[in-house]
Amino acid sequence: MLDILPVKTKGEYPAAIEHWRALEQAFVSHVARYGFAEIRTPLLEYTELFSRSIGETTDVVEKEMYAFERHRDHLCLRPEGTASAARAYVQHSAYAQEPVSRWYYLGPMFRAERPQRGRYRQFHQAGGEIFGDAGPAVDAELIEMLVSLFQSLGIEGVTVHLNSLGGDASRARYREALLAYLTPLKSQLSEDSQRRLEKNPLRVLDSKAPEDQAALAHAPRLGSCLSEEDAAHFAGVQRYLEALGVPFVIDPTLVRGLDYYNRTLFELKATGGELGAQNTLCGGGRYDSMVKGLGGPEVPAIGFAIGLERILLTLGERALEAPPRVFVAPLGEAATARALRLGRELRQAGVHTDVDARGNSLKSMLRRASGLGARFVLVLGESELARGVVQLKDFGAPSEAQLSSGQQRQARGAADPRDAGQARGAPSEGDRGVGSPPEVPLDDVVHLVARAIGAAS
Repeated sequence: MLDILPVKTKGEYPAAIEHWRALEQAFVSHVARYGFAEIRTPLLEYTELFSRSIGETTDVVEKEMYAFERHRDHLCLRPEGTASAARAYVQHSAYAQEPVSRWYYLGPMFRAERPQRGRYRQFHQAGGEIFGDAGPAVDAELIEMLVSLFQSLGIEGVTVHLNSLGGDASRARYREALLAYLTPLKSQLSEDSQRRLEKNPLRVLDSKAPEDQAALAHAPRLGSCLSEEDAAHFAGVQRYLEALGVPFVIDPTLVRGLDYYNRTLFELKATGGELGAQNTLCGGGRYDSMVKGLGGPEVPAIGFAIGLERILLTLGERALEAPPRVFVAPLGEAATARALRLGRELRQAGVHTDVDARGNSLKSMLRRASGLGARFVLVLGESELARGVVQLKDFGAPSEAQLSSGQQRQARGAADPRDAGQARGAPSEGDRGVGSPPEVPLDDVVHLVARAIGAAS
């Protein structure tokens, strides 16, 4: 069989897309409450944007970018979202329009990464950037936002790992201390780290090679080189996190694989779960020099990125539920015509609705409704149509009822169609004679089911 997809890429299909959409909507709804607005950037950017901002000696630029030349333009598929957002911020002079900008994005990114569980060469990120606020309070607020996002998704046992890289002066001091420590050990380092040592020794900290990790066992810590100002900023972040009730651990080994970071760094990690050792859910930090480096003024910034595939893998069977839906099952040609109108009315009322107009048996349609995950099924046959009756099957409960117009009117305040049969004056199940079901106008079914769907969601 033809190899349809490149290695470590994947497509998604309707059943899975429902979970994707629910996750994306949960993310958008959550960050909007913190004042974030959406930005969209192109998949193609100039390669120089990332080599300048991410760093020429990083794995992303050296090994992982999908870069090419076309009509003398050096282009690449975007490997991350922060540099693109900063480029847009400078290009559109957003700094002249508002003192603080909060942007979020959703979309595919591309890296030729080593295959790992939950990591793909085309992957999807949800991220956010805050431009214009240099204080430690916004760092803490951003981290709290992410912690509460994962809590709202039902992901428990999330740990915040925190570190500070300091500013330019602090990093320069640490670079010299690290270089002095590693130079005598150069022969013990991996080939990549030996090559990077002189140009950017901080990249050795990000190496996962066992020989590099062994060499770094007694390396100096960044915290010992922080300036008084950088140390005060880091202490402020911790103080505000404590005020917000967000637990955290100081992780002096935490560095991230992109050169633009300074000061606050953070990662949120899951305890156990499907990700195994690769348990990072999201990460981010400050990049106060990027806007100026791209031709704008000096504007502080902080951001984060979440790998959506990894979140869905973490959720597993707890994946977010899709909105409740209704399945309309008509029996007969006349009933089909009315069912199509009923489907339109339900959709206009905001209800996700499927109408099966293929003329199949009721058994077949009920089986399909179950496969689609329908909450309610409305059965409309020629007999029901003649009497203005619709049968309601609730796949979320064992009961089934036929609802009359009078009962519906009395039950308009009910949130669940199963409650309608017990409205004032309605005969109980035991009082109903076989063959004399209550009758209900179809318009009332639309109203009541729409309310029930709203309550269920």
